[in-house]
Formats: sequence, structure tokens, C-alpha cells
Amino acid sequence: MNKPPDAESETARPGLVRCRAVAMQNQPPPSVRTVAIPFADLKERGKDLSGKIEEGLGPNGLGIISISDVPDFPALRRTLLRLAPRVASLPEDVKKQLEDPDSRYNFGWSHGKEKLESGKLDTFKGSYYANPILDVPTTDDALLSRYPSYCRPNIWPADHLPELEIAFKALGKLMLEVGLMLARHCDLYVMQHGMGTYDGESLEQTISRSRCHKGRLLYYFPRQFSTQKDEGGSVSSWCGWHTDHGSLTGLTCGLFMRNSEEIPCPDSAAGLYIRTRDNRVVKVTFGEDELAYQIGETTEILSRGRLCATPHCVQAPSSENASNVERSTFAMFMQPDWNETLKFPSEIPYHQELIPPNGALTFGEYSERLVNKYYQGKT
Repeated sequence: MNKPPDAESETARPGLVRCRAVAMQNQPPPSVRTVAIPFADLKERGKDLSGKIEEGLGPNGLGIISISDVPDFPALRRTLLRLAPRVASLPEDVKKQLEDPDSRYNFGWSHGKEKLESGKLDTFKGSYYANPILDVPTTDDALLSRYPSYCRPNIWPADHLPELEIAFKALGKLMLEVGLMLARHCDLYVMQHGMGTYDGESLEQTISRSRCHKGRLLYYFPRQFSTQKDEGGSVSSWCGWHTDHGSLTGLTCGLFMRNSEEIPCPDSAAGLYIRTRDNRVVKVTFGEDELAYQIGETTEILSRGRLCATPHCVQAPSSENASNVERSTFAMFMQPDWNETLKFPSEIPYHQELIPPNGALTFGEYSERLVNKYYQGKT
């Protein structure tokens, strides 16, 4: 995922999520504020935050939590998000050079390569992918061939927009640092609930030693109101229903612009929607200066359901005020290393058709099997 003026999650991407169809209720969904933790509390390693962790990320939570007052975050967010339309406006031949089809467009520029829920190619948004932590995760040819969506090197528009690399890495690294702090408190919460440590390693350790974190800068092109009107207010009109399959996803609040000027979100119904454990759909909001984190499927598996991932989607603005509005946001996918072995318990039956009899896959194997389900032209 992302956010709001209200949060908007941008996490639906082949290889990074799994889709799950969800039906909307007849009445407009209620709006719910995320559980928020002040950064000053989060950075205290010994502070007991189990109550808030359980409320936001536990079995009855929304699977999302926000962190307030993170130093430098507001400026880093704005700097990067304002670069998104500049990336999208680069000459077509330059953007072509920034594509990486061998990674299934999981590095560099990607536009029109993903499918919407309708099955049509998504031309409404463009994305820029990179690993904010490692420019070259590995030089092993076998790994580059087997796991190209994680192992291939970053691509940067050094000659045309050099500031993108600087801003992308700065925000991505901050989101990882804060995510690791949150992961530690998640570990403490899980241990308090009788699990001891996770199978293998803790969430904090799993994330900290991974080489395949991925940032995604998203840009939604301006659209005419008539186009929005045809979609009939679908709650998943900007980003289809899905559940992230990594460990933890950091999300920024979306930045809306019209004619290069920042504006508030033009439609109060636009934003992030989550399906709760009791099958209700709610709209989730958090402040633009807050950093949000959503639990991924892998964390739910390793915590044996004590931390829970939830299906979510993003609704586009659909009012007359939304014409010619562009939107930018950023998601930071924190996930296990491609060699991390996942042990799939029978009591959490995700993707059983992909799991071998012994119930174990590395994260790389698991991810590539999911990619083959959702990537265009693959089955």
C-alpha cells in the first residue's frame, strides 16, 4: 500500500499481493481512524505497546497501524511524491529505457502491464519500482535468473531526473527503519501471547536481514469526470481488492494535485477500504503526516494468526471536483529474503494449491508462484 486524506493503499501489484474478491454492503461504509502510536513511544524498545498492537494488528484489528510525529517524514514524503508526475512526464523513449521486462516490470518504470479486476490492462496509473536499500542485491547469475523480481539491479534516470534516486532512497530507508521498530514491538506482543519466538526468526530479524525490500512510487494520471462516472463509484476503482503477501507494508498518505498545485482529496469517499474479520467493509483514514503500516500475509502465517493481514482496496475520487486531478503515493514492501523458508501451517489455508506436501517454500518460491497467477500472460 496508502492513504487518505485518508489513506490509500497501493499495494496491489503482481508478485506483491494476492487478490480476494469482496462484495460491498449497500450502505456507505463507516469511516474508522487507524490506531496511532507516537514515534517517541515506538522507539523505546522496552515500552509495552501490546495493547495498541493488538487493537490495530491483532485478530480483531484492521491489520493497519499508523505512526505519528516521525522526524523528517513529512518533508521526505512531499519531496518524493512531487517527483512522481515528473517521472510520468519523461519522454516515452526515456521511459522505455527505464523498463525492465526481465523482472516482470518489478524494477524501473511500469505502465499498462498489470490487469484490473475487469481483466483489462491498467493504464490509469504508472509505477516506479526500486530497492531503496541495495542497488545490487546479488551478482549471482543463478539467483538473477530464478528470482528476477527481487534480485535484479535498480534502474535510475540518472541523466534525466537524478533527484529521484536520492528522494526514493531517503524515504524508503526511513520507512524501513520505522518498520523495524514496529516489528520489534510486534515480536514482543506475539511472545506475550504464548508463541515464544516465531518459527525460525522474529519479524524484526527476518526483515532486517532481507535483501529484497521493494519501494513503489505510484502516479495516477488525471482523468475526466465522465470516465469516473462510468465506473459507478466502485470501491475498488483505483486499486483492486487484495491482501499483501510480504511481511509489512509501509504506506504514505496520497498527494493530490491539479495543474501542478497541491489540493485536498476532492472526494470524501475516496481512499483506503478494508474488509474486517467479521466481513464488514470500512473506510480507513490516517493523517498525511503519519506513516502507516499494514500486516502482510507472511507475517500472519509466521505468527500463527496472532498478527492479521486484511483484504483492502482503494477507491478513486468520483465527484465532479475530481476532474483532471492527479495523485501520487508511495509504498514500501518489507519482505523476507528470497532464501527465507516459510512453514505453512494447515490452520491458515492460504494458497494451498501452491504449497508442497511438506508445507514449506522459500519466500522466493512462494512469491514467484503467486506472480504466475496474476502476471499478464502467465498461469
